Amino acid sequence: MPVEGFKVDVEKAVGYVFQTEKVACNKRDFILYALGVDKDFAPLPTYPLVLSLKGNDYNVNLFKDRMGGKESLPGMPPYDPNKIVHGEQSLEIITPFPVEGGQFNLRKTCIGVYDKGSGMVIETALDLFDEQDKVHYCRMISSTFVRGYGGWNGPKGPKATSYPPPQRQPDAVEIFASQVNQALLYRLSGDYNPLHADPELSPRIGFPKPILHGLCSYGACAHAIIKALANNNPYRFKSIQARFASPVFPGETIEISMWKTAGKDNKTEGVIFVAKVKERDAIVINNGYATIYKTAQPSKL
Repeated sequence: MPVEGFKVDVEKAVGYVFQTEKVACNKRDFILYALGVDKDFAPLPTYPLVLSLKGNDYNVNLFKDRMGGKESLPGMPPYDPNKIVHGEQSLEIITPFPVEGGQFNLRKTCIGVYDKGSGMVIETALDLFDEQDKVHYCRMISSTFVRGYGGWNGPKGPKATSYPPPQRQPDAVEIFASQVNQALLYRLSGDYNPLHADPELSPRIGFPKPILHGLCSYGACAHAIIKALANNNPYRFKSIQARFASPVFPGETIEISMWKTAGKDNKTEGVIFVAKVKERDAIVINNGYATIYKTAQPSKL
């Protein structure tokens, strides 16, 4: 049922640019993140996805504080942060991320608020720059689904581009065997949402037990693409986008299937991918599309 009286002032919310946030990371963070997505010790190009929740310190934080940020979105009434699930995510690499880490500026803009009936989608763009705002490292677009907060007669949103898998055998298949403590390890990179750790909270919001972070599975997909189709070279990775279809429970085995497609220009190749849990034969990430360079891009900044 829709939340009574809930209504978003879309004109105030969409287009709002939040205050620039300071974020920071180092080599230790890269190692921790790599372990969280089942990789050896090297920076993955998807690492910046955790910075908006990690912030600029190295301590444990409160998820509700990090999600709320230092300022509220104009036109957005309060809602229960425990109703949040990750809907879709994209990442475009513009400049290779520094292998030493450092201090960065994160600029956040609300680019859409949509009424999906059963819930609300908030679409946010995050642009990561160096401290002087001279180097643009990446753009991340996140769609957050807030369950139960729909039905206020808002815009439905544009129809997404579809990337159905080709009707043939995949060009590559990789396995991500998550561990029972996978969520507890991944959350150390900055996402301390209790949904992924608190067995008493999970049933109250619709899950039988804590679920794995969607971005953990997402990072595993990116790593699989780099490993299988880019000669294990992260500097050939350009972009990735996907939809989170259903949850993964820590300890389950994720099978990532990939199909090569023609790129959108002569420098790149496309990759359609799908991830499913083998034990339940359940699709967990779909409408996946990544872009890789045919040859490695310069790594020196």
